Amino acid sequence: MQRGVSLAPYASNAAQSRGRRYPEPSALTHDAFQLDRDRIVHSSAFRRLVYKTQVFLNHEGDLFRTRLTHSLEVAQLGRSIARGLRLNEDLVETIALAHDLGHTPFGHAGQHALDACMAAHGGFEHNLQSLRVVDALEQRYPRFDGLNLSFETREGILKHCSQANAQRIEAAEPGGVARRFLDRTQPSLEAQLCNLADEIAYNAHDIDDGVRSGLLCIEQLAGVELFERFRREALDEYPQLRQQDRRLLYESIRRMLGAQIHDVIEASARAIADCAPASADAARAAPPLIGFGPAMRAQAAQLKRFLFANLYRHPRVVQTVERAQQAVRDLFDAYASGAAALPGGNAAHEDRHRAVADYIAGMTDRFALREHERLTGKVWEAQ
Repeated sequence: MQRGVSLAPYASNAAQSRGRRYPEPSALTHDAFQLDRDRIVHSSAFRRLVYKTQVFLNHEGDLFRTRLTHSLEVAQLGRSIARGLRLNEDLVETIALAHDLGHTPFGHAGQHALDACMAAHGGFEHNLQSLRVVDALEQRYPRFDGLNLSFETREGILKHCSQANAQRIEAAEPGGVARRFLDRTQPSLEAQLCNLADEIAYNAHDIDDGVRSGLLCIEQLAGVELFERFRREALDEYPQLRQQDRRLLYESIRRMLGAQIHDVIEASARAIADCAPASADAARAAPPLIGFGPAMRAQAAQLKRFLFANLYRHPRVVQTVERAQQAVRDLFDAYASGAAALPGGNAAHEDRHRAVADYIAGMTDRFALREHERLTGKVWEAQ
């Protein structure tokens, strides 16, 4: 039971969790998913998200989203949708808070650079790294490495996985969290919901941050149907917002988010009703059931294309991306060659390249910049 709302039969039930890799007694005041959430919030990796890039580097402005604020927004949106579908809100929140724990400094730029550096050593996938963080790299408990999270949380964290990595994980954990990538089944509905809430959150807040940065203006968004219709609605109801750009932006985004939440609930409820899964496992065996309706899906895709062309590929962002990727390459080369020493725990790792990737992926933007300056003498100057 969650806040007076009974779980649907197809929702994940903590009392029926597949359990943890290392058995533990039940907590007195928390169910399995609530305990997972608390362990994530108290982890070092979670705290580091506050200084990891979303789109704009942390030092470029105090009000831009970071990986931490993004994760909180995903959790809020996810819980709202989960409540409407009678899914497990606690599991949705837990997955949302953990889904970016393995992200590198400098956002996707850092991820792509680190993957290229690791091409001959197994590559780098940030979703897999998030799982690695909670399974091994967090070292807080005397009986096991990692956070020993429940199967359902770990399943949701592993959003994407290559076939090669899925086979490797399956060999070590038969029937575990990577099995679905081999047999083409789905994760829980809560995990599917987190994937979509992630997309909804970053589309909305990247509009906000893009306008705040000056790289976008509201007028550019006139051709983006999903945004423009709510901007017009807001102006029709509050004409005075024509002289208040910031309030107009907030109100337009607020309405856009509300419409997307309602659309997901309605479209997903129809898909679930048509499929009628009798349990969480039955939902896993079905086609994907959480999603937008066709019209909203097309509008969201148009918004994503707009942001890619006008924000993510903006010359100023591209310039920052190139510098960030060079910083990651320089760091990797220095540690992998032995020119720079790894900290004790990382240095003891039997696979030096993987240890280097773990160390760099765990860095915040500002720590990576300090290390880069220390090792190369190059100062990152604001543009």
